[in-house]
Amino acid sequence: MNGPEVIALGEVMLRFDPGEGRIRTARTFQVWEGGGEYNVVRGLRRCFGRRTAVVTALADNAVGHLVEDLILQGGVDTSLIRWVADAGIGRTARNGLNFVERGYGIRGALGVSDRAHTAVSQLGKGDMDWDAVFSTGVRWFHTGGIFAGLSDTTVDVADEAMAAARRHDVTVSYDPNYRASLWADRGGAEGAREVDLRLARHADVVMGALGLTGGYAGQARVEAHEMADTLAGLADLLPQAKVLATTLRDVPSAGVNTWSSAAWSAGTGLVTGPRMPGLHVLDRVGSGDGFAAGLIHGLLDGAGLERALAYGTAHGALTMTTPGDVSMASLAEVEALMAGGSAHVRR
Repeated sequence: MNGPEVIALGEVMLRFDPGEGRIRTARTFQVWEGGGEYNVVRGLRRCFGRRTAVVTALADNAVGHLVEDLILQGGVDTSLIRWVADAGIGRTARNGLNFVERGYGIRGALGVSDRAHTAVSQLGKGDMDWDAVFSTGVRWFHTGGIFAGLSDTTVDVADEAMAAARRHDVTVSYDPNYRASLWADRGGAEGAREVDLRLARHADVVMGALGLTGGYAGQARVEAHEMADTLAGLADLLPQAKVLATTLRDVPSAGVNTWSSAAWSAGTGLVTGPRMPGLHVLDRVGSGDGFAAGLIHGLLDGAGLERALAYGTAHGALTMTTPGDVSMASLAEVEALMAGGSAHVRR
């Protein structure tokens, strides 16, 4: 059997979803799996049919095996999961939980993470044989700032993995994906930007590239007429990067967004994705990861940057129409939306 084409490095948590309700008053939750880096390979597997795997760590208990079961249902290879002995009540290693409510109208989405001291946050340099991982025909490796933000050691693991991928001529992508909660006691937004710039220098493709502009993570607000110069300027900081990509979103309400994207490469200059005004949103969590999955699929297919950007934009949009972090879209639905399809009933 052929090995994976695409591998991601990141944490996979259980997401507890109160549906239309609030976390603080919920009596029942729907349980999904999710994680910024994992969501990308999950989308690549289920929507785009690519062989994928995730490198992560889980505490070896019933909760960890629930996460594993959900990953298996998503079709992602679990052979690279590192299992850590369960110490009874999670004093030394545990599995991450993420409580997320979707928001509605004027009330934005809310996430409450419970992920300190997780098994994956304790991964260190030398724990994985990256040369062995990348010697099996892998074409693409993806990681990001959420994994790097878990601990000081995960920054080093990401650095080690990305450098190994480059040695094996594997295309590398990185998504800063800034989360203030991960950096609150570790240097804040300035610390996150320092780490992101260190790791993004290994990347061929940078997702969420606007997150690397400004004096600290999340500072920059770039107008449309500034986009080309901003991304071209960022390329000077990241000479290794061949593609800089970003989603573009206006949020008049939690349930209605304007959604688009842009990307830059030396060969094309600025390319813009399809613009989708008035996009109705059921659950926006994971839409950026859906965008990354579609973009990677298009680039792996050699589709050209403009079409790859359209794959990402359409897939990210469809990810927002279903609950949970992960994509439930089919390739046929993505390509129909790219071709200008509508929401008419199909019988």
